[in-house]
Amino acid sequence: MRLFTYTLQVKVHKPRGSRLSPRKKINKHLGSLALEAQKKMLQITQYRHLKRIAWSSFSNFYFTNDKLVELILPRPHVGAELQKSWLTTHCTLTGDKNLILMGPPGAGKTTVGRIIGQKLGCPVIDVDDDVLEKKWNMSVSQKLQDVSNEQFLEEEGNALMNFTASGSVISLSGSNPMHSASMQHVKKNGIVVYLDVHSSDILDRLQLMKVDRIIGQNSGTSMRDILQKRKQFYKKWHDVRVLCEAGITAEMMANKVLSEVKRYQDSESETFVSTRSTLLSKSEQKCSAKHFSDVVIEGLASDGGLFVPEKKLPKLNAGEWESLLGASYVERAQILLEKCIHPADVPAVNLGEIVEVAYGNNFACAKIAPVRHLMGNQYILELFHGPTASFKDLALQLMPHLFAYCIPRACNYLVCAATSGDTGSAVLDGFSRLNDIDKERIAVISLFPEDGISHIQKSQMIGCQCGNVWSIGVKSDFDFCQKTVKQIFTNSEYTGFLAAEYGTALSSANSINWARLLPQVLYHASAYLDLVAQNIISFGNPVDICIPTGNFGNILAAVYAKLMGIPIRKFICSSNQNNVLTDFIRTGHYDLRERKLVSSVSPAIDILKSSNLERYLHLISDGNGQLVAEIFSQLEKVHHFQLPKDLIGRLQKDFVAGWCSEEDCLATIHSVYRSTGYILDTHTAVAKTVADRLQDRSCPVIISYTAHYSKFAPAILQALRIAEIKPDPLSQLHLLHSFSPLPPTHKMLIETLKQKEKQKHQVCVADVNAVFSEIETVLQSHFQKVY
Repeated sequence: MRLFTYTLQVKVHKPRGSRLSPRKKINKHLGSLALEAQKKMLQITQYRHLKRIAWSSFSNFYFTNDKLVELILPRPHVGAELQKSWLTTHCTLTGDKNLILMGPPGAGKTTVGRIIGQKLGCPVIDVDDDVLEKKWNMSVSQKLQDVSNEQFLEEEGNALMNFTASGSVISLSGSNPMHSASMQHVKKNGIVVYLDVHSSDILDRLQLMKVDRIIGQNSGTSMRDILQKRKQFYKKWHDVRVLCEAGITAEMMANKVLSEVKRYQDSESETFVSTRSTLLSKSEQKCSAKHFSDVVIEGLASDGGLFVPEKKLPKLNAGEWESLLGASYVERAQILLEKCIHPADVPAVNLGEIVEVAYGNNFACAKIAPVRHLMGNQYILELFHGPTASFKDLALQLMPHLFAYCIPRACNYLVCAATSGDTGSAVLDGFSRLNDIDKERIAVISLFPEDGISHIQKSQMIGCQCGNVWSIGVKSDFDFCQKTVKQIFTNSEYTGFLAAEYGTALSSANSINWARLLPQVLYHASAYLDLVAQNIISFGNPVDICIPTGNFGNILAAVYAKLMGIPIRKFICSSNQNNVLTDFIRTGHYDLRERKLVSSVSPAIDILKSSNLERYLHLISDGNGQLVAEIFSQLEKVHHFQLPKDLIGRLQKDFVAGWCSEEDCLATIHSVYRSTGYILDTHTAVAKTVADRLQDRSCPVIISYTAHYSKFAPAILQALRIAEIKPDPLSQLHLLHSFSPLPPTHKMLIETLKQKEKQKHQVCVADVNAVFSEIETVLQSHFQKVY
């Protein structure tokens, strides 16, 4: 269910055509309202909270006949308020809702259920003992021997269909979730909690319980395989997941369940603030609170700042991290995102479906983001296996689906992004994969420096134009493109014009959007887990992270991974000759005076204004929004700022920084290829060069390989000292392919260049008004005017 756009039918007793009552009369009517949400009935029996919601949020009341008023709730937080009200009334642990424990045999459902029942003073029902065996007059094991697996599931499901309870703790059987109809029945009146227990614990318990047969077990099928297969059913039904580390006690599991259910019920606890926000009164904070769904839609805060979680990101303990060692990238992604996204914004089941779509079949490597040894203590995190061959795919195959889920159904949205090379094609590809209904209401425009990206990058970006996605070349650099996107968001006159003329709101797909940054945390965490799984390190051993850095988003995501419990020692910030970040980390002085952008063979880090640095400074200043606002206002006005001394110390505790010349970058590509047969791209070579200079080799260093070398073929061929280079991109890629290199040439990139005919794209001068005009032209072709 979408929680955020409702059309409600409100019963009132008023004559046809009369005007709305004054507030006190409407308040009187609210006491007897019956509300019907779109596609979902919410039977709400207490209405005091609706008075506040109505008068703070309802902008339009319409009489549809003599007894019905239609209320339009356009703002996402209203839906969250309604859901919170419903949960508060009906989903308390001691109310008439059930707490339903689900998991495989041996997960501890029965024992944990009894402990929770004692803590809450609730009835405890074990489906095996209290429902099935009483109905069948025999043990479950005996029933399983008497009938086939299929008949057992059917009879078990039928028994559950006839079962009702309220205000109880219910422990399901391990196979209940395999019967859809019965699970739909029990879920109507309960919160389903998935006990995600470590497989080794499950197997040990089953052995002690002398369980030798469960549903799905056939000759030659191991118990471990059955447990893995069962996960698909548990993922389909859970509202809450409790991640249980190896060796956890039943008491600890019970406490975890109660903690996670409390979080589930408290939809207001996980809010976001602007990096430039100042202290507000409690009433002002409540009124201006933003949730995940809000920040996904809005992108940029109204004060020009970036959204960050008001509280810290969730931190996993060592055991919880270790329980993810055997998990796939998709499984790790879902579990970590569930901890970072409140289910009131995106329910766990829907989130799982989104993750499956994003990472299921769109990547050339099944591991999504594999880690491989390069040389010495250096390991490469390969982030180029996505459809557009850059690390941006890891976020932008996921973010469009989150965005489409969160936006109101009745609104049009224009997503704007600025790109220094890789973002553009990744944004266009990601949003072009939405379903047709979502494409009709979401248009995407990517601004890129017309002469500031590689030929292959431009061909790829222009070739990605289709349906609802467009590229606009700008006769300027990336900083102008990024500044223009921010101006579009903060120009109230222009945003008002788009809303009035086209019924269209704005959002962003750059890493200024939290939903774009959050998925990047996943691959840094996953990379560390892979080193542990490969027995290169033990969990708890530190690693360094080295990343070619321009806009600061990728390296900031690694910082967030550390905050969630990944043991990262140092972040090595690597720059090319546009080394403003290197100077800043060394001195605390961010100085753009007399500095001009220099085009290089590593264009994705040809950036002078690093947007996500703002989030990091907000973090190390302990959320001092006033300080952040002041220093970035100073940067805008006088083009430099100086960090206070204490913040310089915190910055340098986390970071070291270096840069390399273009000549050194190309030399590194050549030497690594000669030594290993492995080809680095022009950005990863910058990181490798800096890591060689700064890393002390006392622990492993993970170097982010951010874009496939095929995207920079001319520079790579130059580095490999190929004398004759043809201008045609496909010829260049075929020449690289002839070397049988590692990693292999990117097949999806080659196919894209083959299949996509050269399309026209719009080019405009470096003028904000000219960009505004081009945007309106796109809107005219995609959205109808509002009359």
